[in-house]
Amino acid sequence: MIRLISLVLFLSVPALAEMPEGDAERGRLKFGACRTCHYPEQAVGHNNGPSLWNIFNKRVGSQPGFDYYSDALKQADFVWTPELMNVWLADPQNFLPGNMMMSKGIADAQDRADVIEYLKTFSEAP
Repeated sequence: MIRLISLVLFLSVPALAEMPEGDAERGRLKFGACRTCHYPEQAVGHNNGPSLWNIFNKRVGSQPGFDYYSDALKQADFVWTPELMNVWLADPQNFLPGNMMMSKGIADAQDRADVIEYLKTFSEAP
């Protein structure tokens, strides 16, 4: 699995290289479409998709209380970082084939950076 993630990162170097500085307020607006399945607020919990509260620095597929992860996410072995989230959001199906995310991704690098910056506001301080 580590080889798979390394390969995905290698193939996704452009997505990593083009990550601009994000703006949380713009990200809040862009995140609206994501609310169909995800909530980042701590008190809200899960929806059709797992809660994104405190997602960074957590192992993929491990949000407590969410029982509907795809086998692809259950078997993946990496920790969410802003950089990996950027690659994921660019093209979730290409990043990890077999996952059940219904989005085709966010094509615009600035939009991804903004959403990631917004999600950072829902993280506990390290």
